[in-house]
Amino acid sequence: MITHNTLYWGTGLLSGVLDNAPTYINFLTAAMAVKGANINNVSEVVLFSQGGYDNSIILLKAISVAAVFFGSMTYIGNGPNFMVKSIAEQVGIKMPSFFGYPIRYSIPLLLPILALVWFLFFYLAG
Repeated sequence: MITHNTLYWGTGLLSGVLDNAPTYINFLTAAMAVKGANINNVSEVVLFSQGGYDNSIILLKAISVAAVFFGSMTYIGNGPNFMVKSIAEQVGIKMPSFFGYPIRYSIPLLLPILALVWFLFFYLAG
């Protein structure tokens, strides 16, 4: 069974290494399928987003928050991350390398914050 905790961490980890939009839609499709809803049916998507299925609101929140926030874990997790890096380097600002960014900033600083967000807003809500 898929829970909001599983969706938070699964969406988040994949969103960090893939673009967050396709990760979001795939996990939303999976969450809807578990509840018997079809992503291709607009009325079912609306119903899911309005809490018409058991726990659908918390599932949608977990997917959404993780897709957006974890996208900042790497340069490829969110499209503008590369753009900001490129612009900063063009004007002479030293930026961390592709692997240096997650090692120096994402894992030691951002990951604990994302774990705290999970604990406060999803673990305790479960």
